[in-house]
Amino acid sequence: MKDLILRFLIGGIVVSAFASLGDVLKPKSFAGLFGAAPSIALATLGLTIAANGKMYAATEARSMVAGALAFFLYACLCSWLMMHWKLKGMPVTISALAFWLVCSMSIWFLVLR
Repeated sequence: MKDLILRFLIGGIVVSAFASLGDVLKPKSFAGLFGAAPSIALATLGLTIAANGKMYAATEARSMVAGALAFFLYACLCSWLMMHWKLKGMPVTISALAFWLVCSMSIWFLVLR
């Protein structure tokens, strides 16, 4: 329980700091990069180092990088489909989730396993 409360507090503080940083930056669309995901990842890694050590946290960080790569490929595909074929966002993003799953599983199988 203590770990959850600590994770909540650290995550909240870091999310607020990143949100403040994003609020200062221009353009406002760029501010979304400093949303919840990076700050929660940092809080999780900090707690993981404290609880399980640096080697375990390094493995988690490597997995986060792989997940970010798979998400980047997914976002590129979605952007390309919507810009090139003028498709609606909801069907493209939902149907492209299969592509994300294939990318993430492939990265895991080829690199992380």
